[in-house]
Amino acid sequence: MIDKRVATAFEAVSDIPDGAHVAVGGFGLCGIPEHLIAALAQRGVTGLTCYSNNAGVDDFGLGILLRNRQIRKMVSSYVGENAEFERQFLHGELEVELVPQGTLAERMRAGGAGIPAFFTPTGAGTKVAEGKETRILRGRECVLEAGIFADFALVKAWKADRLGNLVYRKTARNFNPMAATCGKVCIAEVEEIVEVGGLDPDQVHTPGIFVHRLVLGMDYQKRIEKVVTRLGANPSEG
Repeated sequence: MIDKRVATAFEAVSDIPDGAHVAVGGFGLCGIPEHLIAALAQRGVTGLTCYSNNAGVDDFGLGILLRNRQIRKMVSSYVGENAEFERQFLHGELEVELVPQGTLAERMRAGGAGIPAFFTPTGAGTKVAEGKETRILRGRECVLEAGIFADFALVKAWKADRLGNLVYRKTARNFNPMAATCGKVCIAEVEEIVEVGGLDPDQVHTPGIFVHRLVLGMDYQKRIEKVVTRLGANPSEG
């Protein structure tokens, strides 16, 4: 009987070594594998290369690993909410590769599909293209971008069955499906695990063949990265 459930997040990440390349799902603080990240922090592995849209905030998400100096290199799209990220980068303590957001998603998807590289017009004529092969395709200059092939993928889903089939919830899907496929070992933390047959096959976003370990997460913080309010937002205020 196939059963990919693992008892704890710490056990699930216990074989991630120093220097590993790790793809991490999430967008801001939405849909991040917060328990798996916390377990990595607890283990104290160092020299990590992380592929993720951003690095969380200073005290949550990947920001915890940054604070602990466990990340050697970040490959990401957005860094604006993490002061420690900025500080380490400006002081030469952290290697950073900034990637256009759509390109980052496609690099993960390409790696998951076994595609070594692809051409895209995004970034042509900018610093993004420096040092990369370019070609004119269909009348546009395009940049050759490499697929991402990570050692491990850490993702967060809403529901799963014990076979590892995953369902994400609304915008928390974000980078998770692409990250899940580009890691040699995919570890998913979920809010609920159901019996086989308990998921509508047409609603499965990541097939279980891509997922190797499942962890049932509890007590999610689900923090909001930036709360914005305005006068008149409450109907009772008129």
